Amino acid sequence: MASAQDVVTIELGLTRDRKLEDVNAETIEAIGPQDHFVGGRDKAAQLLKEAGHSVTVTPEDNSRVLRKIDLAILPIVLTIYALQSLDKTALSYASVFGLLEDTNLHGEQYSWLGAIVYVAQLIWQPVIAYLLVKLPLAKFCATMVLCWGTTLCGMAGAKNFGGLMATRFILGSFEASVAPCFIAIVQMWYRRSEQTLRNAAWYSMLGVVNILGSLLTFGLGHIESDVLDSYQIIFLFCGLLTVVFCVIVFVFLPDSPMQARFLKGDDKLLAIERLRMNQMGVSSGEWRWDHVKEVFLDVKTWLWVAMLTAVSIPSGGITTFGPLIVKSFGFSSFATILFNMPFGAVQIVATLGGAWTATRWKMKSPILAALCVPPIIGLSILLNVEYDPKNRGVLLFAYYITSVYPAISPLIYSWSGQNTGGDTKRKATTAVLFIGASAGNIIGPHLYRPSEAPHYTRGLRSNLALFVVIVVLVGMGAVYMTFLNKRHAAARERMGKSAQLVDLSMADAKTLGEHQKAIDDGETAAGVGDKAFNDVTDLQNEDFIYLL
Repeated sequence: MASAQDVVTIELGLTRDRKLEDVNAETIEAIGPQDHFVGGRDKAAQLLKEAGHSVTVTPEDNSRVLRKIDLAILPIVLTIYALQSLDKTALSYASVFGLLEDTNLHGEQYSWLGAIVYVAQLIWQPVIAYLLVKLPLAKFCATMVLCWGTTLCGMAGAKNFGGLMATRFILGSFEASVAPCFIAIVQMWYRRSEQTLRNAAWYSMLGVVNILGSLLTFGLGHIESDVLDSYQIIFLFCGLLTVVFCVIVFVFLPDSPMQARFLKGDDKLLAIERLRMNQMGVSSGEWRWDHVKEVFLDVKTWLWVAMLTAVSIPSGGITTFGPLIVKSFGFSSFATILFNMPFGAVQIVATLGGAWTATRWKMKSPILAALCVPPIIGLSILLNVEYDPKNRGVLLFAYYITSVYPAISPLIYSWSGQNTGGDTKRKATTAVLFIGASAGNIIGPHLYRPSEAPHYTRGLRSNLALFVVIVVLVGMGAVYMTFLNKRHAAARERMGKSAQLVDLSMADAKTLGEHQKAIDDGETAAGVGDKAFNDVTDLQNEDFIYLL
């Protein structure tokens, strides 16, 4: 029989240019069926099989390939999300420049314009999940970018509530795919230790848009036209910008590591092999109903759905009514736009800072709980301080620290993504999470009634309570992950593996180098990685380590 070290060497891909036919029968028997090694259901396994050899992922190779991936993928992803955020918030900017008056909006009609986008996203999420598994990811994403940019241009022609509702619903239908696409892209390209910062990077574009979008809107609002109103100019400009950028997405964004033209030689194999210890797979192209069933039976799913719904209710309300809240402090329309810029700066710092801290600590739950504290303080101030010009400084401070809340959502998405295995299960889980988030964004604007201006007491009070609920849910999630880790450890022990594993998917390049000996330790890692590309779920894979 082969030694434990031989088994580990094969399964973790630590040999370069070793032909598969040279692996002796005793070693294959020791690790289980051959398709567990190279043949599984995941397309990554097929590429490794066709290559005829495995590769060593040295810390140097890992850093080099990661740089290539970042340069090729991140600029496109970040720009798409910035454009989507700009297109989505164009409504709130337009509200400051006469949209409500020119289209004769009254009652809760403006609230419904904010909510209808999320109604569309809620409806389309199950279809999006299926398409993300079955279709080429990048081409699907590029098509959606083209369609929503065109729709936004069409919003400039809407003259009343009915026209605006129709175009906003269509806009939401196409935008429904964007964030799920990005979560899938991050899971497909990055190790678990790298995913949180990348998810935070594209999500932080919300803050960038709040800054640059405010400046852009400030400039567009000064354009004088006898043909178009200011809000129509805003819609047309943002829509055309999106349509132009979709060409870049079509040409340069690859569908997967297996189709990446910017990776040459063994770099494709390195890009795949470095993901083995994620225990999550890459892409299968096969829709599996057993994975879908597990999504709905998994307690984790509903904890994350509850968290996202709870944070999306304040998000939906504040995003739609934020500029109007600032305007109620006693500012003009143009001053309101400018004073909304620091809101974006706080979002960027909070989102990237929270992600960096969570990555460094290798834990999400304490950071998520901590991020709820500033909004709780800010909302308390907004509820208890009189809206008077003399209190502008205090009110703006409260509004700005409330804007820490956008940092919560990407951490929840990362927490979910890093704790879910299996291609269909990952994408189905993301769909269910976005249904919860969409429901929250639908509810949110309706808690803010125009008749309650300027204080919007009901909306602010409900938002305050929800941030407290999130803290409780995060604690429950951490306890449940701890239970699952203990259950997997017991399963490994029953199978003759070590109960304690080194989670290399969360290690940085330096730590990987320092733990090379641990990787080769048969007592520590024997058998780890043999199901990594077999398209099995996290609950089915005893080697899967849940992150708190």
